[in-house]
Amino acid sequence: MTEADRNVIEHVIKPRTRDLGGFTVARVLPYAKRRTVGPFIFFDRMGPAEFPPGEGIDVRPHPHIGLATVTYLFEGEIMHRDDLGFAQPIRPGDVNWMTAGRGIVHSERTRDEIRDAHTTMFGIQSWVALPKDQEESEPGFFHHPAATLPEISRDGVEMRLIAGTAYGETSPVVIASPMFYIDARMDDGASLVVTDEHEERAVYVVEGDISVNGAAHGANEMLVLAPDADVTVAAKGRARVMLLGGAPIDGERHIWWNFVSSSKERIEQAKTDWKAGRFGKIAGDDEFIPLPDK
Repeated sequence: MTEADRNVIEHVIKPRTRDLGGFTVARVLPYAKRRTVGPFIFFDRMGPAEFPPGEGIDVRPHPHIGLATVTYLFEGEIMHRDDLGFAQPIRPGDVNWMTAGRGIVHSERTRDEIRDAHTTMFGIQSWVALPKDQEESEPGFFHHPAATLPEISRDGVEMRLIAGTAYGETSPVVIASPMFYIDARMDDGASLVVTDEHEERAVYVVEGDISVNGAAHGANEMLVLAPDADVTVAAKGRARVMLLGGAPIDGERHIWWNFVSSSKERIEQAKTDWKAGRFGKIAGDDEFIPLPDK
């Protein structure tokens, strides 16, 4: 990292790859030196992936507690089903916001209706840690089509406000704590001043090359910005970035598998409950991911 970078960037995170349901993801958060950015405690880049006819995504039913999952796609489709009875395909530009609270079970698959064709998938799945007083809230699922989300335009930059508040706009997605999450498409040579209305901020480069206050960065890097720094992102060619962050979370969080909690004891209880079959069931889907050994 250059000296210029250090003035505005606290961390440059390069993800680790993981296999999830037969396709590769790039895990950005949590990171050893930076566990969270605002309430974002988990951030996975899914794909880009291509599936030949007959294949697709098959993430079997699995549980969550203490968080909200935020699924956002650039390409393809994922079918969400959960134990509350919701069955909702998500497509590019839409938002699926699932509040786990005290416990929810969901699956993510390719629909049978499109599995016979060649399909693609590319997107981001992130987790938002719920405030301590909402960790045991009622679970819920909320779908927001792309057309319902605010569009923000700057010279050469088109932004969709996925969740939270930024640049004078507010997303209809109901959130649990102050945050912002933006999909920004940038033309060659376009620049954007990153909003300074939130304490913790990061820029994730989806595609293309950018410079941050003159320092070059490339695709699949997350740049965690220094508090109060004036930051300008410029595109070197066409680029796509995610802007995200918010208020710091209210205390330490523990993560084990799909469980997030401020209490280690609560995570142990969730492990026991899943192993004993005490979570809910998804109608018509008897498969499940067993509790891992570690």
